[in-house]
Amino acid sequence: MANLESFVRSAEAGSFSEAARRLSLTPAAVSRNVAMLERNLGVRLFHRSTRSLTLTEAGEAFRLGVADHLTGLQAAIAAAATDGGEPAGVLKVSLPPLLGTTHILPLLPGFLARYPRIRPDWHFETRPVDLIAEGYDAAIGGGFDLTPGIIARTLAPAHIVAVASPAYLAGRPLPADPGGLASLDGIVMRARRTGRVRQWTMRDVAGNEMAAPLRDTLVLNEPAAMRDAAVLGLGVAMLAVPDVLPELEAGRLVRLLPRWYADAGAISLYYASRALLPAKTRVFIEWVMEAFAAQHLAERLAGSLGESSRKASPR
Repeated sequence: MANLESFVRSAEAGSFSEAARRLSLTPAAVSRNVAMLERNLGVRLFHRSTRSLTLTEAGEAFRLGVADHLTGLQAAIAAAATDGGEPAGVLKVSLPPLLGTTHILPLLPGFLARYPRIRPDWHFETRPVDLIAEGYDAAIGGGFDLTPGIIARTLAPAHIVAVASPAYLAGRPLPADPGGLASLDGIVMRARRTGRVRQWTMRDVAGNEMAAPLRDTLVLNEPAAMRDAAVLGLGVAMLAVPDVLPELEAGRLVRLLPRWYADAGAISLYYASRALLPAKTRVFIEWVMEAFAAQHLAERLAGSLGESSRKASPR
């Protein structure tokens, strides 16, 4: 199966190196897999040169014959490669660093105790990955393109709230609405794609909207650094509730304007739609969904539900 997948990904990418990146292999391993497939078939599948990789006529015919069936073959092999029906195999998952380490990684000990033959290959990253092209079994996050063949199951809302440390807020007048944030020091984020400082518009539960004009007193490009800077008392940060929930619940951070939040969409669990979903992927999806329900994470991560379980200012 590895030989077939290496061939198909190399044909798609036109490069052993790019195929290797998508498959989390070395270029040498991909080239070796393709060479083994050629030996087994007794035909040359690629024209190779130092600058290009192109399909031969036989290679193109073979690609057309197997490409549409590769996903089904992968699922069938994954489902069959179990011991007495026990899920097994490498589970490749993409997760946002803060959400992943804070809320998903703690689920792993129980998951592995239940499914010891699954081997996690987890990637903590901020980019939306291409699940199919890069060989991911699942991804958690937001902002993914729902291309054909991709399913998204909502885990929780992605709400952005204004937070600061109790030490920073001591002796300072608290803002009555988002416009009042302009008088405070801002810990802001520079977008990776545009290089611009991210600005937010907040809303309340009644649907009123207002800009949140934070000053760019401190500019950072990583939510974890923004959270830590806020804890250190350097100013006010606009961050997703999942990224600061432990700090809010422990009182290390305080939520300003608890009736206001910015809506950044949803945190979802993404996976490829397959007629026969691999058992390792199916049980992972079920485990995460059940854990979010049991821990009431959708409710706890919602910035629109007030501050009943968090320490915050009264405004």
